[in-house]
Amino acid sequence: MSYEEFRHFADSWGLLFMALTWLGFAVWAFRPSARKHHRDAANMIFEDRPDEGQDDER
Repeated sequence: MSYEEFRHFADSWGLLFMALTWLGFAVWAFRPSARKHHRDAANMIFEDRPDEGQDDER
């Protein structure tokens, strides 16, 4: 396979592969069943829990 053939293959099929991969990740991230996970992750910093693993001896 020469450089020109490889370049043509990468320009056509590589672009298609990257576009389908991006589309797959976007669909996976915004799937309806992930809503609870996203909500929990967004509100995690507001949970009132004691500091775990922190030593009070200073």
